[in-house]
Amino acid sequence: MIKFVVDNKEIEVKKGTNLLKACLDNQIYIPNLCYMETLGTPPASCRLCFVEIEGQDRPVTSCNTEALNGMAVKTDTPSVRQLQRTAFELLMSIHDVDCAHCPANKKCALQQIARFLKIGLKPRRLPHTLKDPDIYEDHPFLDYHLNRCVLCGKCIHVCRTQNGQPLMAFAKRGFSTLISFFGKESLADLPCETCLACVRICPVSAITLKDNQDQTAKD
Repeated sequence: MIKFVVDNKEIEVKKGTNLLKACLDNQIYIPNLCYMETLGTPPASCRLCFVEIEGQDRPVTSCNTEALNGMAVKTDTPSVRQLQRTAFELLMSIHDVDCAHCPANKKCALQQIARFLKIGLKPRRLPHTLKDPDIYEDHPFLDYHLNRCVLCGKCIHVCRTQNGQPLMAFAKRGFSTLISFFGKESLADLPCETCLACVRICPVSAITLKDNQDQTAKD
């Protein structure tokens, strides 16, 4: 076990624990979207989980930074908040903010982060750009809402875990990046109708069951 300090609070965790897990396990919230404890190497792709460490000249992502004995960490500094708000604004500039018609409404990770950062869901400083088409409907069991997706990769990880191999993956690059479905000669042969792991794990309801059954799947 090691001991270190976060926001003037001493906490004790197992050696090898990353800072994000250590904080979350001790009721110290740090915004995050892409982190999963079962991921061997956290991707740090959402760029939200920044913290400052005493002695380091710039904030670091907490999901892939190991907690060390005697470390002094700050989660709420002007530099940290600026980085988090900037990352969140960039994310929301390509997000379809239509909460009233979204199954994730009132339990959405984006709403939680916005409240925590005291920032609106619709950024004012950046142009709002959405993908077209808005929904991929070629999958026999699922609908993929491109402009809800935050590209956290959680669906890919749980799909790999559940099926032994991922039946979906990131495709394209930059603004055009999306989730692509594959793995069988025919999409109709996919085990998605009974699996639903990707539907349940998605923090923003970007993947839903067809025929408006998405809420039932998540519950």
